[in-house]
Amino acid sequence: MSEDKQIKSVSDLLADENMSTEERARIEKQVAKSRGQETGKPEKAWYVLRAISGKEASVKEILEGAMKNSDLGHFLFQVLIPMEKVLQVRNGKKVVKERNLYGGYVFVEAILTPEVENQLRNTTNVIDFLKGKDRGSKPEALRLSEVQRMLGVADAFNNIDEDDIEYRVGDTVKVNYGPFSGFVGTIQEVNQEKKKLVVMVKIFGRPTPLELEHSQVELELS
Repeated sequence: MSEDKQIKSVSDLLADENMSTEERARIEKQVAKSRGQETGKPEKAWYVLRAISGKEASVKEILEGAMKNSDLGHFLFQVLIPMEKVLQVRNGKKVVKERNLYGGYVFVEAILTPEVENQLRNTTNVIDFLKGKDRGSKPEALRLSEVQRMLGVADAFNNIDEDDIEYRVGDTVKVNYGPFSGFVGTIQEVNQEKKKLVVMVKIFGRPTPLELEHSQVELELS
């Protein structure tokens, strides 16, 4: 609502017949700049590149190298692949693995001049920018709220506690310790207090329940 009021007051100001042409042009330029509409001078913003799945890290490496070794560094400021930390138990030990939070996407902060847009789009393993559905749409800059969410969701996983691991009925787990190591099954029962599970696996083609400790299994990632 405050933005509407500001625009209305500016419009009223520009309608003043006593205002000089130079002053009117100066105010119009300031308004256009505040709205990001000043032509010929793209502003720094976040964009999303669609990458070949599994090649996100390669795209990041190529772009960061270009930032250091070419003029691209004057227009490209950050390249991010938001990651999440996943706690697993392997060989009786708790380990933390990283997983791409948004598979197939690379986030870039850039001043998107036509030359920069072309260079980013033609980077090895990049498919295109994420953009509108209309044919011929330009790359869409992320809103501030989207950027904050993207960065915030990734940061939320940075301080994962090993005790946060939680098994649930229906989860798929892989046995990684003991005589049944390598078997994959589905959790049927969970005893959180004793840190034990009942896992249904197939042995010689027959469903067989196994009672296992948390330290003997790891969650299978989807």
